[in-house]
Amino acid sequence: MIDPFGREVTYLRVSVTDRCDLRCVYCMAEDMVFLPKRDLLTLEELDRLCSTFVDLGVRKLRLTGGEPLVRRDVMSLIESLARHLKTGALDELTLTTNGTQLAKFADRLANAGVKRINVSLDTLNPDTFRKITRWGDLDKVLAGLEAAKKAGLAIKINTVAMRDANEHDINDMVSWCGDQGFDLTFIETMPLGDIDGDRTEQYMPLSIVRANLQKEWTLEDTDYQTGGPARYTVCKETGQRVGFITPMTHNFCESCNRVRLTCTGTLYMCLGQDDAADLRTPLRQSESNEPLIAAIHESIERKPKGHDFIIDRRNNRPAVSRHMSVTGG
Repeated sequence: MIDPFGREVTYLRVSVTDRCDLRCVYCMAEDMVFLPKRDLLTLEELDRLCSTFVDLGVRKLRLTGGEPLVRRDVMSLIESLARHLKTGALDELTLTTNGTQLAKFADRLANAGVKRINVSLDTLNPDTFRKITRWGDLDKVLAGLEAAKKAGLAIKINTVAMRDANEHDINDMVSWCGDQGFDLTFIETMPLGDIDGDRTEQYMPLSIVRANLQKEWTLEDTDYQTGGPARYTVCKETGQRVGFITPMTHNFCESCNRVRLTCTGTLYMCLGQDDAADLRTPLRQSESNEPLIAAIHESIERKPKGHDFIIDRRNNRPAVSRHMSVTGG
């Protein structure tokens, strides 16, 4: 699958549910209205869609949410998709999680062939954690991370940097990740969805974060890549990678190799654009995959060169109306 700008699409991110057991202030409104279960693709349909993408050249699958591990029987999907790892058709099957369910599922993930996971964690301060997540329990996440370590999963922590929220916890995150053997990626808050708040108050450019970190740590640039948008450094003092994802201050679209599939079968060719393709209809209209394959190719031909994220300070509006939980964090 080659897009109009010559980029090969080899990475599919799949939101298996829009539901989550947390309500992080940069991701969701507190009183979210979630999709009716009848609107969701079945796990069997998600398997068929993902497998079709693998047949078309996708080498990396990442399952996201919402929180993917709150979907009932999601492990059956993960264990089924793992067959593509065994055949060599797929290089990696992974997921992004908030960590609340890891104590329950870490061993099964590892046994299925998942090698590494991303865990969203913005602070190590229990009070700040509760404020950011609105009702989360930090100890539950830490217990999940410990279970994941014991299961042998490689762990990368994703931390959204927010002014007046967790900016004073950033050095602690670097130190703790070094002690735990975790890589760490900082992310700029993105203008997606109505969150019952003002993103201009949250937003903090990572140039400031990095400058502050370099007062305490030696960050050495590296060309290490995972296939995602992060630009990585190595922290000399801890030996762990520290990455930066900068959708606002530095557009990383020139090397974009990914598309995003929602739990309703909608394909977004760009996180920061509203253009989307309906794959549920061709999926269900025929037992043959030919209509589905045609729809996928047509959508890839519409993949834009890049996004146009901007925080609208005058009107306090998100750049894109859908919430991050719809297309995955």
